[in-house]
Amino acid sequence: MTLSAVATRYAHALADVVTASGSSLRAEDAVAQLRAFEAALRSSLELQNALTTPAVPASRKRAVVGKIADVLELSRIARNFLFVLVDHRRITSLTEIIHSFELVVDERLGFARAEVTSATELTDPQRAALSGQLERLASKRIRARYAVDGALIGGVVARIGSTVYDGSVRGQLDSLERRLGAES
Repeated sequence: MTLSAVATRYAHALADVVTASGSSLRAEDAVAQLRAFEAALRSSLELQNALTTPAVPASRKRAVVGKIADVLELSRIARNFLFVLVDHRRITSLTEIIHSFELVVDERLGFARAEVTSATELTDPQRAALSGQLERLASKRIRARYAVDGALIGGVVARIGSTVYDGSVRGQLDSLERRLGAES
């Protein structure tokens, strides 16, 4: 997913507030609260229209966001952030901003994101061992997301940033095919 400069700017601003000393909101809680609002927004076409149409005054939009924030028991920080998005007509970028926020916070806390795809579901001990290996390779703590792809035949493919570590049977077969093709 390509992140827009706008989403990244808002994500950095939120991260500045959440990671500041004395902040009453943890980054994980901020993500959970914003995702809860995002789910409410996605579940109602009328709500989406009300918050995105220029015909509805900003004060009415803020009132609607405030009511939803009350029901969802959002923190003051999350509520105010949503008000800023509504005021600047950026509520449609909420999903992208949340994703960017997670990346910014991970970077600030020294984590790297890894996308791990395996041929079969990995057990907890396998995930722990793989995370340990990836942490050594990346020299950072890892937050991994796991997926299964039967086309790999066996093994694992891990992507950290733009670096791909291919330990899959499919990758080994492709490499063998390229080497054999180069020899002929």
